[in-house]
Amino acid sequence: MTEMNIHQVLEYLPHRYPFLLIDRVLSYDPGKSICALKNVTINEPFFNGHFPHYAVMPGVLIIEALAQAAALLAFVSKGEKPDPDTLYYFVGIDNARFKKPVSPGDTLHLHVEFQRELRGIWRFGAKATVEDDVVAEAQLMCAKRAVKK
Repeated sequence: MTEMNIHQVLEYLPHRYPFLLIDRVLSYDPGKSICALKNVTINEPFFNGHFPHYAVMPGVLIIEALAQAAALLAFVSKGEKPDPDTLYYFVGIDNARFKKPVSPGDTLHLHVEFQRELRGIWRFGAKATVEDDVVAEAQLMCAKRAVKK
């Protein structure tokens, strides 16, 4: 198991501010699992319009953060980095559940486990926690595809 700082994360993910939702990888085991984190701050641009009277991180962005962690796991599992001709696309969500709100000041821990790869589609079990409480969970699918230019 090893970790990644933000500079290493940027080598693997094509996302940039304001859509990069991973601040650090705490540990990963290629082909098995990854644990990453997102520090949620009041400066996030989505808080201006998503319940401005009571700031709550949108559930779709929690799922996106989990999908970014899954993409990182896929890259390190394959031993490759992204290239300009391909992307890992988010292709499916099953059994998504949101259990508690995520607010500014929370540290979102993103836990993703590889389940299987079949015909180029990767399946992951994903769970987001704040202080050991599960805030969201889902099964995610992604696939590597050529970029159409």
